[in-house]
Amino acid sequence: MPMVRGCNLPDDLLYDVPNNLWYRPESDGTYTVGMTMIATGMAGALVAFTAKKVGKTIEGGKSVATVESGKWVGPAKIGFDVEIVAVNDNLTANPKLANTDTYGQGWMVRVKPVDAAAASTVLVPGSAVAAPYEQKMSADNFAGCAA
Repeated sequence: MPMVRGCNLPDDLLYDVPNNLWYRPESDGTYTVGMTMIATGMAGALVAFTAKKVGKTIEGGKSVATVESGKWVGPAKIGFDVEIVAVNDNLTANPKLANTDTYGQGWMVRVKPVDAAAASTVLVPGSAVAAPYEQKMSADNFAGCAA
């Protein structure tokens, strides 16, 4: 598992580095999507999570959800055109799941790509994500996840 400045980035996931999101490919062609440990580390403890509705098509670069912490409110931007097929109601009820179980119960939405090939142009495999994240964390002046 790549570890960048104390932040875990599991090998079995794909990453949208500019938007700090992880994607888990599912057997039905959909992706489960969540915030990376880097995103939750930068945001701090989440206090609210509001996803777009199931069935809604979202253009790449647009928000699939609004995320709020004590020090930040902003969009979770998807990397390519998708349709939302599921929303994590548990995260809506308990936003801190994104902090405590980032790559498990803290997922945000499940999406179906409008064009499956578009996903492959955006997503970076976990095995190749350490260098791009090191550069992004430097650019963002983020010291890392280690407390």
